[in-house]
Amino acid sequence: MNTPMPTTHDDLRDLPSYPNERDDYINPARALLSGPPISPLRFVGGSAGWLVTGYHEAREVLRDPRFSAERWRGDDAMREVPESIRRERSSGAGSFLAMDAPEHGRYRGQLTKYFTVRRMRALEERIEDIVAERLDALEAAGKPADLVRHFALPIPSLVICEMLGVPYEERELFQTVAAQLLRQDRTDEEFVAGRAALQTYLGTLIQAKRKEPRDDLISLLTAVDEFTDEEIAGIAGLLLIAGHETTTNMLSLGTFALLRHPEQLRRLREDESLLPRAVEELLRYLSIVNAFPVRIALEDVVIGGVTITAGQSVAVSIPAVNRDPALVDDPDTLNIERARSSHLAFGYGIHQCLGQHLARIELVAGYRGLIRRFPGLRLAVPPEEVPMRSDMVIYGAHELPVTW
Repeated sequence: MNTPMPTTHDDLRDLPSYPNERDDYINPARALLSGPPISPLRFVGGSAGWLVTGYHEAREVLRDPRFSAERWRGDDAMREVPESIRRERSSGAGSFLAMDAPEHGRYRGQLTKYFTVRRMRALEERIEDIVAERLDALEAAGKPADLVRHFALPIPSLVICEMLGVPYEERELFQTVAAQLLRQDRTDEEFVAGRAALQTYLGTLIQAKRKEPRDDLISLLTAVDEFTDEEIAGIAGLLLIAGHETTTNMLSLGTFALLRHPEQLRRLREDESLLPRAVEELLRYLSIVNAFPVRIALEDVVIGGVTITAGQSVAVSIPAVNRDPALVDDPDTLNIERARSSHLAFGYGIHQCLGQHLARIELVAGYRGLIRRFPGLRLAVPPEEVPMRSDMVIYGAHELPVTW
């Protein structure tokens, strides 16, 4: 049965707005889970589109080439602007997350070989060393300590810096820029300024790599003739921010979730072989990305009985999709012994997360290290006093005070 899209001004005004809040610190907003799998939505700026919360419908949207990741295609205000300028305003050189095939494949194809399961497993020993170092730092900080500052943030930051060849001592710059770019209330001007600052820093670093290449990803990318320095800076900036922000918040929020579910934490302590399952379940249960993937219909498409017309925007709510009973039974229950599900925490289709294998290795190592080193780990404040990242595109905790 087709769902009509409201057309009058009053109808548009009454549509639900783009949701980014959560209930109970961890759970996605109940309102997202109570409606149909596809429903009308009012986007920022007042335009009408669709919100997808159904698991099967989400997979269809994310894998169908009739839906574009190039958001400028659906921006009425930019229709008269030349396409080259619209592309730059939408994403920037090298930002392949906002590109369609075949251009997307030109970037992804060069990068995939550096993120294979085999290559990521070769990093396991170094990741274990980094985790051990950060456990020492957490303990040395004294009780209570902020798990985010001393443990969850440094681990993926160190890993991605070493992979890319970015000096870790200069981390404050990219962490500050990441925080600026990922604020939900940031202005376009702040976004442009933050991206420009990162591009300038990386441009200087790329020139140094060209003169003295080393065994790191940026050096390897400088050897790819078809990439300009601007494109390499865009790729490196994307990997740098995505490589530490997502895993940082999964480490901290996953720990928070386990501490709030002591029976699950107890089972994990009893049987560490459950760690890979636990990581998959936490990824599904938490779904930390608050900014939903948005696609633009390139032609009229029927999904789940709903006709989405050409030019309309479609937002996919990953938190809601991963709580759909069509994916798992009893989806609102955290169950670390659950069989691995086909969750969409890493996305789906050609834009599925390039670094998912690395993230899984970091998460298993991080949780295992905490469980072994701090058997009495617990929150140092009531759960409701933990400052959550409701203001950020990537959800998590700004701080997580713990003791042991």
